[in-house]
Amino acid sequence: MQAGFDKIGFEGRVIAVTGGTGGIGRATTLLCAARGAAVVIADLDEQRGNELVEEIRSVGGKAAFTRTDVTSERDVEAMIDFTASTFGGLHAAFNNAGVETGLTPLQDFPLEQWQRGVSVNLTGVFLCVKHQIRHMLAHGGGAILNTSSVSGVAGFPMSVDYVAAKHGVIGITRAAAAEVSDKGIRVNALVPGATETPMFLKLIDGNDAIREIVESKHPIGRIAKPTELAEAAAWLLSDAASFVVGAAISVDGGYSAM
Repeated sequence: MQAGFDKIGFEGRVIAVTGGTGGIGRATTLLCAARGAAVVIADLDEQRGNELVEEIRSVGGKAAFTRTDVTSERDVEAMIDFTASTFGGLHAAFNNAGVETGLTPLQDFPLEQWQRGVSVNLTGVFLCVKHQIRHMLAHGGGAILNTSSVSGVAGFPMSVDYVAAKHGVIGITRAAAAEVSDKGIRVNALVPGATETPMFLKLIDGNDAIREIVESKHPIGRIAKPTELAEAAAWLLSDAASFVVGAAISVDGGYSAM
């Protein structure tokens, strides 16, 4: 095989995934484990986390779970220490944990709702990136991927906390990339369109009319499957994306092209 075309595998690599038990995080965890990574699942849901670990181990993969609240700096530090002590390092990280706090007109938006959304979706990414960079600077580099959203490149009504936070994720990504890319650390953002995740399904609450409206915003005519985002995430975390730095990669069925 020609040099440069065999870099998508993760043999010998350790990857940490926050929000790893559902939707895009779960799909990416399974894909990276299938391609040889030792995967640490960092999430609040202990039952689903441990079940996912058993699913991966049952087919010969390597995985471990650690309960992590990404809004807690202590938890984030502990997650990175756990990853390094369990599997011997941290080569790549997918900062995917996020929440949708509900649809509320801006003029009625409660401060508490704003603070919760920004705390998880923005501050949580900041804390993860901060401590992942600290570890990677001391251990020869790595790759970091942050989940933004099409709401991070465009406005969306009645979700001011989510829109602001996801715009901020791209800002964190670009600032970090500008600072550490010459030190062997790649930082990028994944920009998903609407995806059939538990969070999305909870948001639309079985309303077919809302789903149809959302689908119509995507030129491809549908929303994504989590596995479609996982493929893009795995590529960005791998050496195959070695020249991709500070990018916000849209995987959105054409949403941001319109």
